[in-house]
Amino acid sequence: MPERTNAPATSNIPDSRGINLFTSDPSFGPLLRSFLGETTYESVQGRLADLGQRASDQLDIWATSADHHPPVLMQRTRAGEAIQRIEKHPDYVALERVAYSELGLASMSHRSDAPPPLVKYALTFLFVQAEFGLCCPVSMTDSLTRTLRKFGSRELVDRYLPMLASQDFDTLFQGAMFMTEQAAGSDTGRTVTRATRSVDASGQEAWKLYGDKWFCSNPDADLAMVLARPDDAPDGIRGLALFLLPKVRDDGTHNAYRIVRLKDKLGSRSMASGEIVLEGADAYLIGEVGRGFHQMADMINMSRLSNGVRAAGLMRRALTEALHVARNRSAFGRKLIEMPLMQRQLLKMMLPAEQARSMFMQIAALLPRADRGDALAAKCVRILTPLVKFRACRDARKVTGDAMEVRGGVGYIEEWADPRLVRDSHLGSIWEGTSNIVALDVARATRREGALESLGQYLNAQLDDAALPPQTVALLRDVFGRASAALDSVAECGRDESVREAASALYHATTAVFMATEAARVAPDHRRLALAHLVIAHKLMPRDPLAPTDVRLHAALLRKLVDETPVSLAEAMSITPAHDGGAR
Repeated sequence: MPERTNAPATSNIPDSRGINLFTSDPSFGPLLRSFLGETTYESVQGRLADLGQRASDQLDIWATSADHHPPVLMQRTRAGEAIQRIEKHPDYVALERVAYSELGLASMSHRSDAPPPLVKYALTFLFVQAEFGLCCPVSMTDSLTRTLRKFGSRELVDRYLPMLASQDFDTLFQGAMFMTEQAAGSDTGRTVTRATRSVDASGQEAWKLYGDKWFCSNPDADLAMVLARPDDAPDGIRGLALFLLPKVRDDGTHNAYRIVRLKDKLGSRSMASGEIVLEGADAYLIGEVGRGFHQMADMINMSRLSNGVRAAGLMRRALTEALHVARNRSAFGRKLIEMPLMQRQLLKMMLPAEQARSMFMQIAALLPRADRGDALAAKCVRILTPLVKFRACRDARKVTGDAMEVRGGVGYIEEWADPRLVRDSHLGSIWEGTSNIVALDVARATRREGALESLGQYLNAQLDDAALPPQTVALLRDVFGRASAALDSVAECGRDESVREAASALYHATTAVFMATEAARVAPDHRRLALAHLVIAHKLMPRDPLAPTDVRLHAALLRKLVDETPVSLAEAMSITPAHDGGAR
């Protein structure tokens, strides 16, 4: 069990345990306030501060312990009786109680008094800085409930919603989705799991599922959404249907499926993932046959957004650790934070962390409008969700690795959070679609659904309303316009080999607009405007790799950024990238 106490004052190995991950992050509170409004923010500020403290202390201790003691599948009792039980470490169960019961992260959006979605994602952003693995089952439970409410029959909703929306730990239901097969990973149309229709004793339609599901996280969940192909359905995506699979039948017996084994994963080791064989399992049809993939896509998109939130949280935890080390460790007679090269490396971590934060908060703010039928908001969510999943999850892999390097050799030791952050960060680029698949989905939203045009309208309206200098507005319109045109061209011509490059450019241009307009909302601190200018300069402008940038003219400003202290408008404008109206 890791120690609770900080390192002795004489140690040159700074230990961040016990700092508050909310209050030590000076951008988070003001930004949340600007999105939520004063009343809502004040109502949750205390919970955020409490969670920020716990995440750095007790939750982090439990998470380290759970990561070192993965779950175990029990197939038989000592008397040889067949069972299906996953034994979880007590510290993981303690984390479950916090996430599901105390915080209500999985049920929050499905209660009658549900707060704005951003409240849930803000709490998740803090929770994941301690524990990553559990956030997958929490997200799947939340997404399953949303999909059930959206497409399920009234009977199924009435039967299962009370348990899914409960915060009573002893009776609440957890959710999962069983989609992946050995031949059908990203190519979902190759799904071969069969669904056989029959009529039960009461004359009602009944379905039984047969097949192997290759990668099932939270495999002992109470309910799972499963993709399967009815016996008489055509090949491909058009023949798929979505089913709700309960773990326990109405008569109290275990449903007819087996967990064959648990996966020995690189990261998210605290949480069980396994292989499942369906042997005539009872299931309920959700929606219509032939619409299964499209209905599952709604669940996947919410999981993709959760992946973006988790990536942002991992990056912020990694950055917080790196900043703490740099501010408190001495070498060669100086604190690391005083060294220009270290400042540069910290800024290279800070930029993607802040980009991801802006992206998930903006999507969360759009979600209620989209759910109310706002077509523009829905199309923005449609393209921004795969965009944040694509880019933020890739950035997290580098940011967590760079933060480990700041801590040095100690950071490579499993007693510290750094190795866990690095291992966990690789998951986001794989689950719910690899980077190639998700980048192609960005292009699909552009080509087939007109989402890119809607995003342009939304961003330009934000720029119209923001109190920003004309020079910055012109620059932002230019880089977004060129990034948008590049993606549109790639999507229209089917140039798949260029889609990642084009999607990355759109991500950078979009987050630059978001951060600049956010700066106007949290003025007089213009740190986010300075960061937006840096994104444009370093991610979107042409640069000669053989001509190193001389940053000494901006040394004082760069120091303020790594110190996370307020920046004036004049200082933020002093690093405005050269703008030539797009004539490149």
